[in-house]
Amino acid sequence: MITELGHFALILAFLIACVQTVVPLVGAHKRWPGWMAVAEPAATSQFLLTAFSFGALMHAFIVSDFSLKLVVDNSHSAKPMLYKISGTWGNHEGSMLLWVLILALFGAMAAWFGGNLPPTLRARVLAVQASISVAFLAFTLFTSNPFVRLVVPPFDGQDLNPLLQDPGLAFHPPFLYLGYVGLSICFSFAVAALIEGRVDAAWARWVRPWTLAAWVFLTIGIALGSWWAYYELGWGGFWFWDPVENASFMPWLLAAALLHSAIVVEKREALKSWTILLAILAFGFSLIGTFIVRSGLLTSVHAFANDPERGVFILMILVFFTGGALTLFAARANAMQAKGVFGVVSRESALVANNILLAVSALVVFVGTMWPLIAEMAFDRKLSVGAPFFNMAFTPFMILLGLILPVGAMIAWKRGKFSRILQSLLPAFILAVALAGLVWAMQTGRSMMGPIGVFLGVWIVAGAVTDMLGRLGKSRDYSRLLRLPRADWGKLLAHSGMGITMLGIAGLMAWQEEDIRVAQIGETFTVGSYELQLQNVEQVRGPNYFSTMATVRLLQDGEQIALLHPEKRNYPVAQMPTTEAAIDYRFLRDVYVVIGDAQDNGGYVMRTYVKPLANWIWAGCLIMALGGGLSLSDRRYRIAAGARKSETPQGVPAE
Repeated sequence: MITELGHFALILAFLIACVQTVVPLVGAHKRWPGWMAVAEPAATSQFLLTAFSFGALMHAFIVSDFSLKLVVDNSHSAKPMLYKISGTWGNHEGSMLLWVLILALFGAMAAWFGGNLPPTLRARVLAVQASISVAFLAFTLFTSNPFVRLVVPPFDGQDLNPLLQDPGLAFHPPFLYLGYVGLSICFSFAVAALIEGRVDAAWARWVRPWTLAAWVFLTIGIALGSWWAYYELGWGGFWFWDPVENASFMPWLLAAALLHSAIVVEKREALKSWTILLAILAFGFSLIGTFIVRSGLLTSVHAFANDPERGVFILMILVFFTGGALTLFAARANAMQAKGVFGVVSRESALVANNILLAVSALVVFVGTMWPLIAEMAFDRKLSVGAPFFNMAFTPFMILLGLILPVGAMIAWKRGKFSRILQSLLPAFILAVALAGLVWAMQTGRSMMGPIGVFLGVWIVAGAVTDMLGRLGKSRDYSRLLRLPRADWGKLLAHSGMGITMLGIAGLMAWQEEDIRVAQIGETFTVGSYELQLQNVEQVRGPNYFSTMATVRLLQDGEQIALLHPEKRNYPVAQMPTTEAAIDYRFLRDVYVVIGDAQDNGGYVMRTYVKPLANWIWAGCLIMALGGGLSLSDRRYRIAAGARKSETPQGVPAE
């Protein structure tokens, strides 16, 4: 009964979304207050109905209702409760229901917290958001219905993909979707502003919190996914440049550019066209990511589905919304004239350079991701684009971004002086060069990646601290730091997190040590400055798997510092093996051990890595997200300052 009610609620949410798309849009065009007012209760109702539908599906997973085909395909009665719950979105149909739930949530939040928006703009934003809901609810109901019943339910299910039975993957998709789908509200604001013909400082203040929230969630989601790949897949890496990884990374880059571009619109009323374009492209790349994950067009370990028909439906959604928004953008270009004038040496110019680097980086990732498909379709050639291409093509843009970040954060608006900024940043530069030189002197026969990464990381962090201290003025009253706005502290943390992540990536890639061997039980071998001894290998039974578990002693200078237990698991229901790495986490390094198959001579394949600064990668990501969250808590970001503007669009005749 609950399942049928969930299905009915989803259908009702679709009908309400249709009403919410049409009625407020007509009301805003005709200036009919009653019709515009429909948007808010409709957005709330759509969210509540979708939430009930999602809750009904989750209930089916929790109670193991095997009359639902989706539960049979992705659950099992012996599965731990956490993975029964996460199984709700650990599949194509359930994840699409989560998608439309978050889409409805952002629409409802825009209705709840958009009381200070002009009525016409609020109505149009909610109508555009509802139109996206209509498309994805239609996709879910007509091609990916999660409530399909089986005539004869089986006794038990086929289990969830064992790779997804992990805490990191349980929380990774919701955070990622909050970021992906959160960009939809930025898109809705952009399209609504284009319809009204008005993009001003007030609009930028309204759109920045939504962009910041989406960027924070994307940061957390990407970090969780990277960490999961690091410790769960057993290959020892943190980023594979997989098409699905790239699908989440491209919107992150564009959201970062949009966030900085909106600052210029708010402060100086410049870069209006660029900001609108970034809002459209950021959500457009989220749709491209959805297409990649669910069409089966590109092969990936992360892909949800391999269904060309579903892919065509998503492609139609992508073309309609992105193509329609770009067409409207071209038609309204004259209404987005910039007012602010700025010099070449100014914060505006630095932010333009920042945005160009981020946008071009996203383009490089996009070309590398799609090029195998383009080559096959256009030239009938099978190509593979891997890490060497991305590292070579993407890294220079990040180095340039790191170099200009501290300077751009401190330079004055409108017209600045390089000499004054460079003088302030001279101690930070000297510190960065000194530490990079020390690292270069200590390492022998290695690449320049390590010293460059140390320089960039220290330069960015020290530059962010210098910027913060510069706000004290000549008084050097450090108590003033506690009275600074939270947004300033958020900026410090976000930029510092970026520097820490860059340092971690460079350190890991430059100084990693690897050892692969067949180890006998009782054998001791050396990797770097550590000794490892394979003590024992035994068979262990888990809740829903069987495991070959090794016991490995980790020693340094003859003393045991850790006891590691790498595993090779087999899930009999899913008939799928997984590798569980054992990792000794420390502040400056990880020791990473993987046990492989037994050999004919009685030994076991063992892979061991010493990974310097590995944890700094994810610590930096979390610090970035914390900085974004701290900025978001600043009242100036949550509430659009200033009185309501006139409802008559600027530069466009009243409709």
